[in-house]
Amino acid sequence: MDTAIVVQQQQTTPAMLLNIAIEKGAELDKLEKLMDLQMKWEANQARKAFHMAMSDFKANLPTVAKDKTNKQYGSKYVSEDSLINTINPELSKHGLSANFDFKQDNDTITVTCSITHADGHRESVSLSGKADGSGSKNPLQQIKSTTTYLRKATFEAITGIASSENDADDDGNGATVFISDKERSTILDMMNAKEFDTERTEKFLQYMKCESIESIPADKFKVAMTALRSAQGKAKS
Repeated sequence: MDTAIVVQQQQTTPAMLLNIAIEKGAELDKLEKLMDLQMKWEANQARKAFHMAMSDFKANLPTVAKDKTNKQYGSKYVSEDSLINTINPELSKHGLSANFDFKQDNDTITVTCSITHADGHRESVSLSGKADGSGSKNPLQQIKSTTTYLRKATFEAITGIASSENDADDDGNGATVFISDKERSTILDMMNAKEFDTERTEKFLQYMKCESIESIPADKFKVAMTALRSAQGKAKS
């Protein structure tokens, strides 16, 4: 097949067919079908451009600095500012941009992170959660803590960035689910049975990397109980 014919076939678009149809005085229903076909073609081209841009972006992901210290665990983690301010310029190089939508329905907070390409195609990830009632936060701080965590989580999910070993939010504590009152009571009963004094309690908290019994994460309850069971009781005089 002649090269010129191949190139011409590759360059034919619904828009070109629409122009031809208009020049030939085609009926309205045919023009409408061609216009619909053109819109679908443009959407498909935008989708392909989006995925090509995301592929190029992910081929050379930047390193995000862990700029904050988790006070509870003593480990480093990535703040929302460091994550977004590092990644956004890289997205921009590929014609991509991120934005967030926020919605609150009763006690459920939903954050949606969307990535949009310059050609118009957009894809989104949404996550929901309850207001973070841990610690002594006021109602607005509870909402902010959960929103910050969800912004980070959705941004990481849609960009494919693994920024933190901890998945921590503001200061690494807000997203943590702590032990229940029943679990706290069980730990205290065990400590009383082992006749823990102030010094032994402090050593136990240092081992757990927690500032108080109440701040022990729920997923560390079994670890705490194992440590307490293995502890020696106070020697009898």
